[in-house]
Amino acid sequence: MELMKSAVRRTQGAEVVGGVGGFAGLFDVSALRGYTRPLLATSTDGVGTKVAIAQAIDKHDTIGQDLVGMVVDDIVVVGAKPLFMTDYIACGKVVPERIADIVRGIADGCAATGTALVGGETAEHPGLLGPSDYDVAGAATGVVEADRVLGADRIGPGDTVIALASSGLHANGFSLVRHIVAGAGIQYGDRSADLGATWGEALLEPTRLYTAPLLRLAAGLGDRLHALSHVTGGGIGANLARVLPAGTWSELDRSTWSPPAVFRVLAEAGGLQLASTEGTWNLGVGFLAVVAEDAVDEAIDALERDGIPAWALGSVRATAAPAGEWIQGAKGVDGGAVRLVGGYADIPRDGAN
Repeated sequence: MELMKSAVRRTQGAEVVGGVGGFAGLFDVSALRGYTRPLLATSTDGVGTKVAIAQAIDKHDTIGQDLVGMVVDDIVVVGAKPLFMTDYIACGKVVPERIADIVRGIADGCAATGTALVGGETAEHPGLLGPSDYDVAGAATGVVEADRVLGADRIGPGDTVIALASSGLHANGFSLVRHIVAGAGIQYGDRSADLGATWGEALLEPTRLYTAPLLRLAAGLGDRLHALSHVTGGGIGANLARVLPAGTWSELDRSTWSPPAVFRVLAEAGGLQLASTEGTWNLGVGFLAVVAEDAVDEAIDALERDGIPAWALGSVRATAAPAGEWIQGAKGVDGGAVRLVGGYADIPRDGAN
């Protein structure tokens, strides 16, 4: 607790009541009186088997940012501003420095997204987890004005889909990553000339945090920002399909971007073609924004000023969809249809299929 207190306190403003170490975190929501109809948004998630790589190379200071990215960046999808977050760490044995590294990463991510870290739990599970094993999870709550909720009901034909670049793998698809690495006989401490780092360091590149830039984008575009989609499990197509209205479709042009080296190197090591991984990895696209056609340039400029490379990826149509295979109905949502077409930039067309 002493090792992590200062990092946690950096995330807490006047809205947090009480200190670290209580049975419950308290957050003053008096500011919500200024809302006409405030809706609370909530999300919970973990970082999956990416923790196995952190454990393998004994580097634990980035996993916390991954957790914030997976949890808090889901809240901004509906246009909500995050308020607070809690975390949960299960481990085989409490190693104070290791736990403090994890929590400091969470706190840094919370600070970057404007989220108060109001509490958490560290549980020791000897006999269930090995002494060096751990897993992390978290939950966050945010707020959005009811008439500002982003989603499918705002999308119309002619809207443009904008891609926001990822920082790498983020925290999805690591079961496939670990399978490839093990099958190729790679050690996480091995240096890769193509990646410019050891395998472990490259694979632990933390998840890019989108919340603050996207909230600024929403404020700047107003009603011209229609929907957002976080590209996590399921890949680009499935996650866009979740936010498109039923009866619409979008073809996304692979030639508008070149997947970063980490995806290409992994695919080659696993004997895979990149297109076959589109349902597992983000391939360089970490978030999607659906905007009015007249807002495209303004949106891209705003995101790039915030340090996020962005580009037009496709458009939304409501005519009869062309024949072929489409992604539709992801995660129980009967939404629109999506498919990726063409070959990736700098990769021959037959290398994308």
